[in-house]
Amino acid sequence: MFMGEFQHNFDTKGRIIVPSKFREDLGASFVVTRGLDKCLFAYPMEEWKILEEKLKQLPLTKKDARAFTRFFFSGAIECEIDKQGRINVPQPLRKYASLDRECVVIGVSNRIEFWAKEVWEEYFVESEESFAEIAENLMDFDI
Repeated sequence: MFMGEFQHNFDTKGRIIVPSKFREDLGASFVVTRGLDKCLFAYPMEEWKILEEKLKQLPLTKKDARAFTRFFFSGAIECEIDKQGRINVPQPLRKYASLDRECVVIGVSNRIEFWAKEVWEEYFVESEESFAEIAENLMDFDI
């Protein structure tokens, strides 16, 4: 399980250090793709395969299903961590998530997320203000 919040910077070549706490659970290779809320998602291969199977079950005849699947898979890349603990994130993915320099890397259960620092801070403040309401809305899920 991934949890925690870490701050790292992208270098000029588009590389970022993956927090050491996450490296072992991510495995030798993992998938990074466009996430929701203007961040990037990173999944260990085992989790990616589970998600892939679920997405394959979406009906091809539904426009939203096709659009989501295209969005999700077209941005996906397989990554490997180098000897310095870094990955190289391609420019299109960095552009999508507004990742220029400062980055927040968070653990979210079965995945990690890469956020531009200012986008994360804005999202966090907005979510914090409505946290009680969000929790109340999730009560139906027995949380």
